[in-house]
Amino acid sequence: MVSDVNYWSKVLKRIFILALTIGLILICFKLSVFYMPFLVSFVLALLLEPIIRFFMKKFKWTRRFSAIFVMIIAILIIVGIITWGVITLFSEANNLLDSSEMYYNKAKEFINNATQNINIMDRIPEELKTSIQNVENNIITGITDWITSVLTGITNWIMEVPNLILAIFFSIMSLYFLCTDKIYMIDQLEHHLPETWMKKLTKHLKEIIKALGEYLRAEATLIAISFIISLIGFTIYSMIGLNMPFPLLAALGIAFVDALPILGSGTVMVPWAILSALNGDMVLGVAIIGLWAIMSIVRQFLEPKLIGKHIGIHPAFTLIAMYTGYKIWNVTGLIIGPILLIILKNIFAGILDKGVMKAIFDR
Repeated sequence: MVSDVNYWSKVLKRIFILALTIGLILICFKLSVFYMPFLVSFVLALLLEPIIRFFMKKFKWTRRFSAIFVMIIAILIIVGIITWGVITLFSEANNLLDSSEMYYNKAKEFINNATQNINIMDRIPEELKTSIQNVENNIITGITDWITSVLTGITNWIMEVPNLILAIFFSIMSLYFLCTDKIYMIDQLEHHLPETWMKKLTKHLKEIIKALGEYLRAEATLIAISFIISLIGFTIYSMIGLNMPFPLLAALGIAFVDALPILGSGTVMVPWAILSALNGDMVLGVAIIGLWAIMSIVRQFLEPKLIGKHIGIHPAFTLIAMYTGYKIWNVTGLIIGPILLIILKNIFAGILDKGVMKAIFDR
């Protein structure tokens, strides 16, 4: 009887620790969203750290001088890219909003022509025809409203300049302290935390940063390559007179889809090419397929070298993580879900290796 009580107390303790750990991770994630400027500066500090060390070693500079020099160069590059992107994006978003009615009419005309060309429509009763046309109109209206709301959201976000400037200020200041006073901050953390906590925290943080950092760095590289290739391709198409009025918006959309695990640029570009060809613009359809082929070849060549087995998670579990993230955080959850899955996998690596149920219920 006593052994049973001890057994179930151990089981409940393990379940409590597991639930508490998951809860703390979710709380930390919520706090990271709240303190987003500091999270951005922390990630940038991790990315800049190897460059700072290089300058310290190569030119024998002090850490403070190396950090300030690298920060200034990085900030100038980031500000330049953001300025160009915001101006171009704002212009294209406004143009697309102005043209949304034209695209709505074109889409409606295309669907009407397609349905009229199907012989079976002649045999359908008028009431059913009317219902089908109403459904088609509702679908097109819904898509148009969604695009308009997205573009309006982008425009409103761009207009939030004061808040954005304040967030950038806090990010730059915290980046400065993280880069210049890294050793002092680590010493303070070691001073205030118990030694056993510090050892476990350091171990887990190093493993998480390594696994997640390598994965995110690889994915960011692949996404950046896809974005640059698509932006160059779409810009060239626009310059030679193809129907490509919004190259930056299109490239950003492709990059966002390419950032989602399992999915890829083909989920957008292939249907886009088919619709363009069916709409009579065969040249644009072939051009989009050609660009997608180039992006796929480059990605297939680089992906094994960059990512390898860093994630180590079956696509089925990644898909579940994407769906769970989407249900909790909407579209951004599609990216957040797999990232949290990688963190959880790293923290509970011992339990997963042994088997979750075995680790909890074994005597």
